Amino acid sequence: MSTKVLDRWNSLDPATAAREALPCCGSQAWAAALASRRPIADEASLINASTSIWLALPEEARQEAFDSHPRIGQTHAQAHATEESLAWSAQEQRRALSKDESTQRALEEANQRYEQKFGRIFIVCATGNTSAEMLSILERRMKNDAATELREAADQQRQITALRLHRWLESD
Repeated sequence: MSTKVLDRWNSLDPATAAREALPCCGSQAWAAALASRRPIADEASLINASTSIWLALPEEARQEAFDSHPRIGQTHAQAHATEESLAWSAQEQRRALSKDESTQRALEEANQRYEQKFGRIFIVCATGNTSAEMLSILERRMKNDAATELREAADQQRQITALRLHRWLESD
């Protein structure tokens, strides 16, 4: 079943369509490739196209998506992010924004260690997770080697993108 958002998006020029999809992922290359696949009939087809494109992107395009996220527990991104993307991040991290100062401090310190080890922010599909759960996931992933962690971060971004695409389609 199609939605009003998808129907309208399918009718846009490619540059506008890419710009509208960008908050769902943060990668310009992903957004342009997704726009080039139109018309897309329904949500399942949109998610499948998104996943296919994401898996084929070079590391630089993935890094652009990673950089469009704020650190877990923060509200600003490392690079340019759309207002819609930042609002979605805040919504996704709602449970992860701890009022407990010791947990928040531990999360900040773990984020710094992660960035020193892997050279990028920690990417995780935060929806529904508490700050303590985020900290546990982060600590577990610190044991990964660089290649394993890049695959895990990319899969987390794929999940975030799918959730955001769903949310975007429901915004009509």
